[in-house]
Amino acid sequence: MAFNLKGRHLLALKDFTPEEINFMIELAETLKKNKYAGVRTKSLEGKNIALIFEKPSTRTRAAFTVACVDEGAHPEYLGKNDIQLGKKETVKDTARVLGRMFDGIEFRGFKHETVEELAKWAGVPVWNGLTDQYHPTQILADFLTVKESFGRLKGIVFAYIGDGRNNMANSLMIGAAKMGMDFRIVAPRSLFPENSLVEYAQGIAKETGASITLTDDVAKGVKDCDVLYTDVWASMGEEDKIQERINMLKPYRITMDMVRKTGKEEMIFLHCLPSFHNEDTELSKTYPDIQEVTDEVFESKHSKVFDQAENRMHTIKAVMTATLGA
Repeated sequence: MAFNLKGRHLLALKDFTPEEINFMIELAETLKKNKYAGVRTKSLEGKNIALIFEKPSTRTRAAFTVACVDEGAHPEYLGKNDIQLGKKETVKDTARVLGRMFDGIEFRGFKHETVEELAKWAGVPVWNGLTDQYHPTQILADFLTVKESFGRLKGIVFAYIGDGRNNMANSLMIGAAKMGMDFRIVAPRSLFPENSLVEYAQGIAKETGASITLTDDVAKGVKDCDVLYTDVWASMGEEDKIQERINMLKPYRITMDMVRKTGKEEMIFLHCLPSFHNEDTELSKTYPDIQEVTDEVFESKHSKVFDQAENRMHTIKAVMTATLGA
């Protein structure tokens, strides 16, 4: 079934019904097949897209750029030193200026309030490419990857392991609740998500048949899981907390032993990337125990992280096409 999402913002999956989320994932599947077949629908022909980045990115920037070009739009990258957002000019004024010049705006940055303010005043669709609170375009890519692996989303047993308070844990919990999954956050109790968000997700779960579990018990949390998911232990802007997080989260590192504890031979491992899975990065050399997943798991047959990374492009294309396309 098709849904009319024209003119809608994508700030968080809380704003969309399960049917609308599924529609965007199905649209992404179609657009992915088209790209592989060499078909370009050019549904964004003549559109100009502003890409605002307070935080640097590999996947989000590349995915939005390629998605725009594939569909005939012009992407304009606006880094934190390129515009006056929140410095010499208010977010409200910036939104009203860019909304007069661009047909859509992507924002990747820190405060969720910033993307909400942009959406309030821009007059054009605004898409959240990541804030400290939510990362909805990533979740759509994650769920497309799960669907490609298992043929469904409903009933999938999905564990997020690590910092249960970050934007990925928040967004996955909401998305999993909407799509009827058995979702677990496996983390130290001090890193459990906010009660209000858990209560919201549990309320949604009652309507969709989902299950939301929080536990600090790794064996219990990963038992019977189809999907194990993790993220870096300290997000951008939390560099001063790295050693503290290492001390807290070492028991939650994803290893092959943890994979075996799922009891599922066909389980998959996902990660939003970048990942400290070896000692080949600058930060890994400074903090040798920073690995949130072992290289053995990251490079194993279970790992779908690069399918997942590619799917950022297809799902972002679906979001822009659905909310702005011809």
